[in-house]
Amino acid sequence: MAKRKGCYSGIGGQAVLEGIMMKNGDKYAVAVRKPDGGIDFDVESYPGVLAGSGLKKIPFIRGVFNFVDSMILGTRCLNYSAGFYEEEEEETGLDRALDKVSGGNAEKVLTTFVTILSVAAAVGIFIVLPYFLSGLLKGYIRNESLMAIIEGLIRILIFVLYILAISLMKDIRRLFMYHGAEHKCINCIEHGRPLTVRNVKRSSRQHRRCGTSFLFFVFIVSIVLFFFIRVDNTLEKVILRILLIPVVAGISYEIIRLAGRSNNILVKILSAPGMMVQKLTTKEPDEQMIQVAIAAVEAVFDWKTFLNEKFGYVEEQEEQRQEDDQEPEQSE
Repeated sequence: MAKRKGCYSGIGGQAVLEGIMMKNGDKYAVAVRKPDGGIDFDVESYPGVLAGSGLKKIPFIRGVFNFVDSMILGTRCLNYSAGFYEEEEEETGLDRALDKVSGGNAEKVLTTFVTILSVAAAVGIFIVLPYFLSGLLKGYIRNESLMAIIEGLIRILIFVLYILAISLMKDIRRLFMYHGAEHKCINCIEHGRPLTVRNVKRSSRQHRRCGTSFLFFVFIVSIVLFFFIRVDNTLEKVILRILLIPVVAGISYEIIRLAGRSNNILVKILSAPGMMVQKLTTKEPDEQMIQVAIAAVEAVFDWKTFLNEKFGYVEEQEEQRQEDDQEPEQSE
């Protein structure tokens, strides 16, 4: 099939435990391959924090809220998928006490706590730690501009090493395969191909709107900001880096938003490093994983109407073309 220019669809997703989450507007679906081999999916609505607020439409500010929304929704979907594989455990006294104190919302409280703890750990590992590691070189390097660049490079190195380390785990490797299935489905649709297992397998597993690319933009933007914004006190430097996280996230969101809607050469150059890192965070999925991803897409997105409007797709013509394509294979 001839290569077609991509067309923005508006859908996005995330890999979860043995499944895929796909989101289209406020509607999202989580499809999970159950232990018995069947596919279970749940369709819900998530308008996000400050739903309907004008703040979510303001450039650079909206990125902060979208980042928070992705964290909350991502954790919710991971918990849903994990529920299919958790062993039954007896309720403890702590569980009952927490449920009583929270008014029956123990699970939401724990989810919020885990999310906050995860963000704090990420800030410590990817923001604070690189600063102190780069500080070990102060006795050898006096140039503050060079130190800011070195700090950024250490941050990227830690991120890459982290990805390589967790990819050694079996469950994470499968998660990366589902991540690849998610990208392949979106690329399949956005390049005008009907959403079939055969077409999805032929699609790329890299996508410019990926969260991995977003994180890479965060690292690059932080290098630029810390290059120009400086203070002398060590504590002030650490606090400044933490306080600038929303600013970095807001700028990075606008860049990746542009990347998802544009094909000009500058955008391709800016996206190239993140696309390369995606080779680590995505793996080739098997057909069963692709089936799960397709189920998640079809639960929230009418891809046939999209292809008809953007590419002039006609289902009957496609069925005939597929039959013609299969004839030589059957005769061999």
